[in-house]
Order: sequence, then C-alpha cells, then structure tokens
Amino acid sequence: MTLTAPQLDEATFENPFVDELRGEISGNRGSRQVPGYCYARVAPTPVRDPKLLAWAEELGEFLGLAKPAERGAAVAILAGNILTPSMKPFAARYGGHQFGNWAGQLGDGRAISLGQVPAVDGSRWEIQLKGAGPTPFSRRADGRAVLRSSLREFLCSEAMHYLGVPTTRALSLVSTGDTVVRDMFYDGNAQGEPGAIVARVAPTFIRFGNFQIMLASGELDNLRALADYTIRHHYLELGAPSPEVYVRWFEEIARRTAVMVAHWMTVGFVHGVMNTDNMSILGLTIDYGPYGWLEPYDPDWTPNTTDFGSRRYAFGQQPRVAMWNLMALAQALTPLVADTQVLRPALDVYAETLATTQHALMLGKLGLSAQDDAKDRALTEALPPALAESGVDMTIFFRQLSHLAPALLAASGNEDALYGELLDKAAYPGEPAANLALLDWLHRYTLRLRQESASPEAIHEGMLRANPKYVLRNYLAQQAIEAAEAGDLSVLETLFKVLKTPFAEQPEHDELAAKRPDWASDKPGCATLSCSS
Repeated sequence: MTLTAPQLDEATFENPFVDELRGEISGNRGSRQVPGYCYARVAPTPVRDPKLLAWAEELGEFLGLAKPAERGAAVAILAGNILTPSMKPFAARYGGHQFGNWAGQLGDGRAISLGQVPAVDGSRWEIQLKGAGPTPFSRRADGRAVLRSSLREFLCSEAMHYLGVPTTRALSLVSTGDTVVRDMFYDGNAQGEPGAIVARVAPTFIRFGNFQIMLASGELDNLRALADYTIRHHYLELGAPSPEVYVRWFEEIARRTAVMVAHWMTVGFVHGVMNTDNMSILGLTIDYGPYGWLEPYDPDWTPNTTDFGSRRYAFGQQPRVAMWNLMALAQALTPLVADTQVLRPALDVYAETLATTQHALMLGKLGLSAQDDAKDRALTEALPPALAESGVDMTIFFRQLSHLAPALLAASGNEDALYGELLDKAAYPGEPAANLALLDWLHRYTLRLRQESASPEAIHEGMLRANPKYVLRNYLAQQAIEAAEAGDLSVLETLFKVLKTPFAEQPEHDELAAKRPDWASDKPGCATLSCSS
C-alpha cells in the first residue's frame, strides 16, 4: 500500500532552539532591544489572500511533505495565517557588521521560524517564513517582503543547490494579496508592490552575528549556551562542548566557509552583501538579496548599488571578506577559550582550504587531473586575470571550452581558429576586448590538456558535469518577476525547471543560456539591485 505524504498542516514540528535557549516570550511584535535573550517568541501576522505560486517538489519530497493546493491550510501556514499546535514560532536575535561597521542589534526583522520538521533521512530542517510580518527586530520596517525579492530568493536558493553550491534551500513562494510599499533604490521613489513570502529551509539559520551580539552585550552565559547548542545539534561529530572542542569547531566553521566561497568563485556568483549577519554558522549561502553572476567577467563588479562606493563585496573581494568575517567571529568566541591565540590556526585552515578547493574545482572545470601541482596552480591562477582583461562571459567561456576540448586534443593545427570561435561566442558585442593574455593562456592550457591520459570523450563529459550551461542571470530572474507580477507564472515555472538540471544541454531552452542582452546592461533588477525587499 502506498502511503500519501502528509500536508504541512499535518506535520509535527520540533522546537529545540526555543526549548533549550533563553527567549523573550511576551509575544509583543513591537520594535525594541531584546537584551539577555537568544530569540523572541512572535507569531506571523496574517495576510489577506495567500496563494501558492511555486513549490520545490524535490525538497518537499525530501521533507516528506505533499505539494499543497493553490489555496488551503498548508498554504495558510506558508503565509503565516495559521499555526499548528506543535509550532513555537520565533525570531532570532543577532547583531553584525554591515559594510565593515558594527550595527548593534539586528535580528530577524521579517523572518519568523516555525520550528523543525524531520526529513525522510531522519535529519531535522528548520522552516522559516521570510516576509511574515513585524518582529521586535524590525526596527522601523514592516517585516514584509515583495514578490520581486521573494521570487529571486526562491529561485536562487534552489538554483545554487542544483549547481552543487552549499546553500540554504527554499520550499515555497506564496503571494499575500497585500501591497507592500518599497523604495527600491532608496532615492525617494517609493511605490506599492505585490507582497510575497518565501519559506526558507536549512538545518539552522544561526549566523556569525548571533554570537557577536552576545559578546557585544556581555552575555557570556548566553554565548556559551548558544555555542554548546550549535555543537550538540549541528557539529555532533566533534564531541561534547569543551575548550578544545570550541577550537575544533571554529576550524570546521572556517573550513566550511572556505568551501562555500571557493564554489562561489568558480561558478561566478556574487553574493552582494556579505555582512557578518549574513554568514551562516554552517558554511551555507544565506540571504539572497542583491546577488548576481559575472557577465562579463569583472573582479570589481558588485550588483549592490549600496556598495558602489567602496565595492567591499565585489566578486574578487569575497575571499578576503570571508576571512574578515571569520576574524570577527573569532573575536566573539574568545570568552570560550583560555588563550585567544588557539583560534588563529583556523584562519590558516580557511586560507589553505580555499586555495586547495578552488584549485581542485578549477581543474575539474578544465578537464585536468592533478599532476604537477606547482605548474597546474600557475595555470589555474593565470586564468582569472586573463578573463578579466578579455571581459568574456564566465559561464559561456567554460561551457564552450568544454565543447572545444575534444578538438584541442585532436592536435589538428587549427587551434587559433578554435580559440577565435570560442572568444567570439563568449565575448560581449560592442566591447573592445584585450584577448592577448587569454589567447596565451589557451595555448598553455592546450599543451597541458594533451598530457591527460583519459579519452577525449571522458574529458568532454567530465567538463560538462563541472561547467553549467544555465545559471540564474539577473535578467532572467527579472523577466520571471515581471511576468509573475502580471499574473503569468509560466516564465517562473520554465526557468525553475531548467535550473534544476543546469549541466544538461536542454537545447529547447538555449535562449536561457544566452549572454545578457544589451537592454539588461543597465536596467534596474538586471544590472543594479539594492537590499530593498
């Protein structure tokens, strides 16, 4: 007999964060400081007319949940309109450095966690509603989110998962039927936009900033309790919390963060707002706001208009910023260890892991096995500056190189023509490109490629598995947003389906692998974004 998966309203939630840590339980949604607590108990604020717009079926199946109807009890939960008896909703308290400056208490100002549900493998996953209304941490905001930003977060969370990048997930996108007023670029042009709520999913949403606020407030008991909770629930393999385990824990956080950033750098992803409150304690990509992909390749590019002055969070700065953020976390954890110097080696772990992971990922993208480490590193490290000088589209360059590899292995003598064809496909029209460095690199690469013992077919297939054809370019997300705002979900549905298999050819959707069109080069939502949502 086949058992039908339960709906979300039939699921039993667990609440270890609420049950094991100190929280403020008044239920008051009013904006205020909440000293002495790890969270505030607060219920979502109901919306007018919730309707399901998108559902991540594979994630739902993993969580053992059936896809809900367009309207009904499950969707009412996903919109924050009803709670079940096993839920203990809360908003977490944290602080953070924003653009390098300490911002004090921040917290979940528009995100409310419902609790955890068990997945089919026995693991526990927290479901959090983003845009579910005001909390004590909303400051002067309304706690809501608009369809524009919610759709972007839903799509990108899942797209990154299917690219193999460590990430939080997204289960659903629900429209609220309410209008939310937003000033997209903080320039005095506020306007009403359709509201939406995205259900985010992760083992936990604890951030670097959760620990920072405890140190800043002198709450050392809460700091230790939160650290112990995190280790017991999410780093159980390290053993029972102790000064020695705290050190190993920080090293593991550094290692996971390095792996995450290495994936960002090799797929061309720009987070856009790497504040310490946007850094997951699990090394997962979290908080998809003003993100983007390189098009064309430019290490100084950021999609975030708020960052245009300093470009602190530009693509090429991401490894350095992650190190800075880890240093800030280390400072927050110093009361847990007798000697602060014992935390310093973890920063070396970060640097070493970033370098080795990025190099290994790049070798895979190039179809190369590890041979002469020094020469291979020289080859992989020479590619980014050559790409920057040429300004080619990073995603298209690597995908086309994957198709070109068998011909290069054939040693037919027409390499220059093949290189020219590759650059023509990856270059942006109307932009004069300096290709000398990239052409030189391609010659070096071809010589190295011909040292491989694997068959051309195996190399080709391996490169296609490492180099996606489809990524969530901002102009594609913007097209889905505009269609959804007009009531057409077909663009969103097609894009979501394609992004689930980004390494497959899917020739019927070639248009979704195209370079950014001219009209999108300076269009809001395509080339420029902000933190407004």
